[in-house]
Amino acid sequence: MDEHARPETPLDRLERRLLGGPRTLTLRDLAARLDVPEERVRAFWQAFGMPLDDEAAMFTEHDAEVLARLFAARDASTLRPHVASSLVRSVTHLTDRLAVWQIEALVEHLVDDGMDDAEARLALIERLVDAAPVLEEQLVHAWRHNLAGHARRLAAQVQEADDQPADRLPLARAVGFADVVSFTARTAGLDATSLADFVQDFDTKARDVVSRGGARTVKTIGDAVFFVADTPRIGAGVGLDLVEAFGAGPTPVRVGLVWGHVLGRFGDVYGPPVNVAARLTAEADPATVLTDEETAKLLADEPDLRLEPLPERELHGVGTVRPVRVRRA
Repeated sequence: MDEHARPETPLDRLERRLLGGPRTLTLRDLAARLDVPEERVRAFWQAFGMPLDDEAAMFTEHDAEVLARLFAARDASTLRPHVASSLVRSVTHLTDRLAVWQIEALVEHLVDDGMDDAEARLALIERLVDAAPVLEEQLVHAWRHNLAGHARRLAAQVQEADDQPADRLPLARAVGFADVVSFTARTAGLDATSLADFVQDFDTKARDVVSRGGARTVKTIGDAVFFVADTPRIGAGVGLDLVEAFGAGPTPVRVGLVWGHVLGRFGDVYGPPVNVAARLTAEADPATVLTDEETAKLLADEPDLRLEPLPERELHGVGTVRPVRVRRA
């Protein structure tokens, strides 16, 4: 053993566990190993969202093995470059957020056990060596179920598309926003721990309500949750469930819901119905659900719903809309 070698640290052990070995290859080494131009490796690594120093040993032997398989698969496919890049970026974007989320949750656990924040973060580096395999299995298992679920919905979408005009956005969905009323005022003066608890409690409760109601959470944005549902009825039910779950107490929500055709890209949803739903949310009173006239027509025959037309309003960026309040019958 080299007497001048640096002792292995907990971070070294974690990286060896996660990355399959020490970082021994530079960009030039990796490109030569793969027999591809350096620029191709650089472009891939940047799409992967990772920092890159051309002169430093940043890559492992396992990186070389994985990239060789990925490049071979891409070369054998007919994917256009921008599509291949999008697939790489999708993984980067989501796993970066996931890793931060998991780290902060585990730090919070250690702080609750009596450590201060700095102690918790140092201790977590060592504990991640054992925790990583469980987190990895959980990630792959959830991804498989989500991919299977979206494939099932994809089959249904093919049937929907048969009767649609060619220029219409492809997905018919109910889109909704649930927004915490007066979020800024309610969180003013909270310390970091209390604010984190507030946001986490809202996120967890909202996601649970959405999934129980048969809809899907697209994302949460601090004080709001954005969800989609496959039918107007499911969307309205989830909106009302959210209002009832948060009640008229200290953190009421208001909901805007619209049925229409949207586009799904980059894990998000786009289109005019999204804009209208967002504007209606801002117009809703606390603990109420608003929709537009067209969506209300689709809900008119639902026996357990009551629809209350309201005066027309001018919505910024949308135009004149007649909101309709949705209640339980």
